[in-house]
Amino acid sequence: MGKIRIITDSVSDISYELEKKYDVDIIPFPVVIGDKSYMSRIDFDNDGFYRLMEQYDEIPKTSQITSFQFEELYYEYYEKGYSDIVLILINSGGSATYNNSVMAIDSFFEEHPECEGKISIHTFDGGNYSGGYGHPALVAGQMVQEGANVDDITAYLADEIPRRRIYFGMYSLKYAGKSGRIPSAAAFVGDKLGIKPIMKIWDHEITTASKCRGDKKLVAKVVDLAVKDMEPGSDYQLVCGKNVENLDEIQKKMTEKMGYGPTETYQIGAAVAANAGPEVIGVIFSVKK
Repeated sequence: MGKIRIITDSVSDISYELEKKYDVDIIPFPVVIGDKSYMSRIDFDNDGFYRLMEQYDEIPKTSQITSFQFEELYYEYYEKGYSDIVLILINSGGSATYNNSVMAIDSFFEEHPECEGKISIHTFDGGNYSGGYGHPALVAGQMVQEGANVDDITAYLADEIPRRRIYFGMYSLKYAGKSGRIPSAAAFVGDKLGIKPIMKIWDHEITTASKCRGDKKLVAKVVDLAVKDMEPGSDYQLVCGKNVENLDEIQKKMTEKMGYGPTETYQIGAAVAANAGPEVIGVIFSVKK
């Protein structure tokens, strides 16, 4: 049996605890805020990043993971004796990172012909953000631990990733309106009127699914949308920002509706918070077949 490694990036928002538990490698994303450049997960944790956002009061800028970085990564794992590396990466609709990982494959084998036939590289467009592809990466890590072969792992990812959907509400539009990554949210004058948009991340796109008036209705609306669309009896996850106190509310409502709790919780890190703002709450799930 081959030696398999699961790799994702820090926009997956996988916690340090789960990273270690399922032995998944996470590539940090570069972030610029103020006049300094940082590496997410290395130079700060989520709380540290939220404090930086408050300190500078500006939109942080995230960069991509380059093709050259991927070439170096592939050779590193070749030298470690891996027969297969499986990458699950940030939505190609929001970053060139996935496409860079694909382009790097040919360049890697051209530069290192001795690696041909000794290591296989399987790279997946996560099509989503945060636990939208972070959860499948963790399941893939668990499959490796349980002795699954690479064909079973890639078959699971090819089936599961396209079914992943997120509904999330934003308590503030300050960052979303400025970043341009959530264009439909920018059209709302929600902060003045008390209108809160509910966003849907699905099939590489972020769109406005619904809206409600006032913070108190936000969680209930997100839950109703998610429960309506999710595969009955399937696992789901929760996502939050710095407002972790809202987790209790959404977990309670989802547990009441579904009869069981979430498998994981994802707190958004630098890349997602830079575009959606640090105050979000949502549900991540697989849609009905």
